[in-house]
Amino acid sequence: MALSARLEFRQSQSLVMTPQLMQAIKLLQLSNMDLLSYVDSELERNPLLESSEAQDSAANELDDRAEIAASPAAESADWLTTDGAPSGESVNNALDTEIDNVFPEDGPTERGTELDAGALAGESWSGGGSSSGEDYNLEAFVAGELSLHDHLSEQLVLAVADPILRLIGQDLIDAVDEAGYLRIEADQVAERLGVSVDVIEQVVSILQSFEPAGICARNLAECLALQLKEKNRFDPAMAALLDNIELLARRDLPQLRRLCKVDDEDLTEMIHEILALNPKPGNAFGHTVVQPVVPDVIVTPASDGGWTVELNSETLPRVLVNQSYYAAVSKTARDDTEKAYLSECLQTANWLVKSLDQRARTILKVSSEIVRQQDAFLTYGVEYLRPLNLRMVAEVIGMHESTVSRVTSNKYMATSRGIFELKYFFTSSIASSEGGDAHSAESVRHKIKQMIDAEDPNDILSDDAIVKALKDSGVDIARRTVAKYREAMRIASSVQRRRQKQAMLA
Repeated sequence: MALSARLEFRQSQSLVMTPQLMQAIKLLQLSNMDLLSYVDSELERNPLLESSEAQDSAANELDDRAEIAASPAAESADWLTTDGAPSGESVNNALDTEIDNVFPEDGPTERGTELDAGALAGESWSGGGSSSGEDYNLEAFVAGELSLHDHLSEQLVLAVADPILRLIGQDLIDAVDEAGYLRIEADQVAERLGVSVDVIEQVVSILQSFEPAGICARNLAECLALQLKEKNRFDPAMAALLDNIELLARRDLPQLRRLCKVDDEDLTEMIHEILALNPKPGNAFGHTVVQPVVPDVIVTPASDGGWTVELNSETLPRVLVNQSYYAAVSKTARDDTEKAYLSECLQTANWLVKSLDQRARTILKVSSEIVRQQDAFLTYGVEYLRPLNLRMVAEVIGMHESTVSRVTSNKYMATSRGIFELKYFFTSSIASSEGGDAHSAESVRHKIKQMIDAEDPNDILSDDAIVKALKDSGVDIARRTVAKYREAMRIASSVQRRRQKQAMLA
């Protein structure tokens, strides 16, 4: 077979990810907070983009200025703008009353009947002795919440005089988490700071004597032991109980009685003392504020018995393209570089506005289909949640599954039953034992929880008993699936639940 060079033409199709398309895809999967941050950065970068709120405030400011200029009160205040210091008589004539009746505290005193020109100019009328004319920031006078780090640092200064030990103590305080535990090993700190482990343990002992009791412990048992020592209730029996605290979590009371060498009454009293302690002493101090979830979609009952689906307008950034500014600036462009820059900014701004509008429409379309599919859940509760996947929604609205997946990520829906992430409504299906409609995995988990909550303390349901009860109600499920759902809901096994409920009855 001879080798030769030749020229061929081929025609093919391929999907090219343009920067605009990549931007539109990126906007789809952003949460409302991330979207606001992205739009703010675009507003700073692109001079042709403008926030609608800023435009409205500018228009209102112009209207206010026009009203002030046309107000008769502006004409009556001419005596304040005259050159020189006006006399008291001229002020009385302008106000049509005595100056003492208007400003009894700021009127003429023994200094004379002439008003000070600086006072009339507003230099001493700004309030509270401030000459800036700005209002007080009331938040600046509100006492800040004391953090655990600051509370421990204040005690360290009073308890430790040695600068080396104080430096080690401050380093250890920095490693204390929000719950009040010291999450670092002594040998690691000793190696990093170049001191012995005994010195580190000495400083840890000092920190553990601080308030609140139980602070700077390395584990739960040590935290509880510190609090018991503070109450003078740490004896050998209590020490044995804390050394085997995992048995207490499993409610293995017979084994605890043998290890602690106490009877039932003493063991019950010791357990009550343990339960009265604070396992997280650091939570009493200030910590990071959890940001509440802001829903992207709001679902409300309609008058015809259906549901009204609408976007939350507070989460939608509103940006406009300033065409007038572009027309004014493009006329003054001096070279091709400036014209190309303005053209790129205009194209980017138009595409961002279009992408935001398309994103809002897509979220509304997907949410409306989810509401239509899960109408029974909104009406009757989680037991009627239907099996749903991305393909079912994508086929109805005419979009790809990946698009639906991006739309439902980090998006929340506010309903009459609470706020749910859109992905909550997509659950796998469990076959029916009677050949009917499949059951949602979330509804099956809810049934399992209801059965366990309502079980008799003297007749605890095993996983096999739960499987039999579900099959009798029409749910075909395996025992390992029930165990998986139970562990996912952090529900103990039947043996542990029997010990817990019998201990509560005792």
